[in-house]
Amino acid sequence: MNCCYLSRRQWLTAAISAGFLAPVLPTIGRGARSIRSYHVCLSPAIVESHPDLVDIVRRAGVNTVWLAGFLYGHRPYSDDSIRRARALLTRAGLDAQLITVPLGHPGNSLGLPDGNSPPSHWRTAKRPDGNEYAGTSLHAPATSENCAALRHLRTFGFRQCFLDDDFRLARSPGEIGGCFCADHQARFLKTGGYTPTRWDELLDDVQARRLTPLLRAWLDFTCDDLTASFRSQQRAFQGDLGIMAMYLGAEKAGIRLKDYRRALFRVGELMFDDSSFQSPKGKTDELFSVLFHRRFARPELAFSETTAYPADRLSAKNMAAKLVISTLADVRHTMFMSGLTPFPRDHWAVLGPAMREQTALHELIAGHRPRGPFKHFWGDAQRRVGDDQPFSLWLAAGIPFEVTEKTASDGWTFLSDFDARELSAHPMTARTQWVCRSSAKTCPPGAVTVAESLPALFAFKNRIRPQLAHIPYVAEDQPAVCAWYPTARKVLVWNLTEESRKLTVVNGPDRHVLRLGPLAAGSAAIRSG
Repeated sequence: MNCCYLSRRQWLTAAISAGFLAPVLPTIGRGARSIRSYHVCLSPAIVESHPDLVDIVRRAGVNTVWLAGFLYGHRPYSDDSIRRARALLTRAGLDAQLITVPLGHPGNSLGLPDGNSPPSHWRTAKRPDGNEYAGTSLHAPATSENCAALRHLRTFGFRQCFLDDDFRLARSPGEIGGCFCADHQARFLKTGGYTPTRWDELLDDVQARRLTPLLRAWLDFTCDDLTASFRSQQRAFQGDLGIMAMYLGAEKAGIRLKDYRRALFRVGELMFDDSSFQSPKGKTDELFSVLFHRRFARPELAFSETTAYPADRLSAKNMAAKLVISTLADVRHTMFMSGLTPFPRDHWAVLGPAMREQTALHELIAGHRPRGPFKHFWGDAQRRVGDDQPFSLWLAAGIPFEVTEKTASDGWTFLSDFDARELSAHPMTARTQWVCRSSAKTCPPGAVTVAESLPALFAFKNRIRPQLAHIPYVAEDQPAVCAWYPTARKVLVWNLTEESRKLTVVNGPDRHVLRLGPLAAGSAAIRSG
């Protein structure tokens, strides 16, 4: 009964190989094209040993399985195992692409019995305090061995590959990265023409998180290394190569974001279990990071992270709720991942309907940008020396927002603490109203301060309500994200609570009542503003 579907897939595969189609395609399913596609990462061993799981994910709506092939210097799966897994996926009507973990991870993020240790001839990273750790460390021969593996695996027919978990040079979010070993020290000082005494100055800048010219030079040096490794691997693979960015990943982690604008890009997320995701703040932090990365990733090349780790720690309802984040941010491809252990099979009974629901919702706003008086800003200081603790809860106030790369000319721009510190030291004339957390140690002149709590943010919302006459917003003081797409004449509202809510979108004289289930999202048609 799938003969038409399979012949279509075979035609598409041939067309891609011949170069007639763009590298990233929307979901193809039984003659229908969709703006949203769904993917899952699995090991070749799982695909071979659990063919029923392959059928479950296919029926839920997954169209591509990404297979682990090379992990930080190791080949855990034989060539024959990878080929057999690809063949099984093809027979099931699924595409198969490649995942590698080029550098490793400071923690055991994959769930392997032996942890996350690269081979003994790979060198560890050194932190500014002299402590060493494995993973996210770039020394020879890591790049050359990754290139060799990619050249080999490309011969199996893979056309796309993600450098995964994570492609970065910092141990964790908020850490100023790079390897501070003697070799990197000598190369940095020589490249910049610095005297040896400048090294202690750099370490002091890192400790104090001072955005000095010397620290900028160190971050550029680190970014140059990571970008060069990416480009070498890109040439070796000769296909579409992408990166998985860490949560709020940017220049302090060696990720010069502008270098990856044309690459496949997995936006950074962090809330991998129920305890971290369940609060409104957990959800707005996650949304904040995705919105930031979408500044640098085209929607058709953007993938979610949507990770559960350990595999059973993120409930199906919360994983389904994460799908809304990709819809709001126009991230076209959802990538489900849980290390090398699949998450529970009964998740798919919940995810399948949620995937179809989000696909329909996404169609309404795809290609349109959210607009609003609240401004999402993550500036140079936060990207280079910040602690990755965003002022994000204002996203739950029910007022539309937009993402700004530069200083806005109107509205209210919410500053996280390190951007507030930078603007305090270097004041600038701005027509936007700066809004800082009340906990910020310094704020730019004229800024207002608001505690990052729902009561304080709702009070702020009610104070400015008279200025929202021509802006759609959620009337109730309930935690909800309100995204306005004026060119689509649509508003999307996401209920951030685990109770059903009746939420009213006010748009001048108009009222639109949305009855939303727990963690659900809905849309309202809005006259253009």
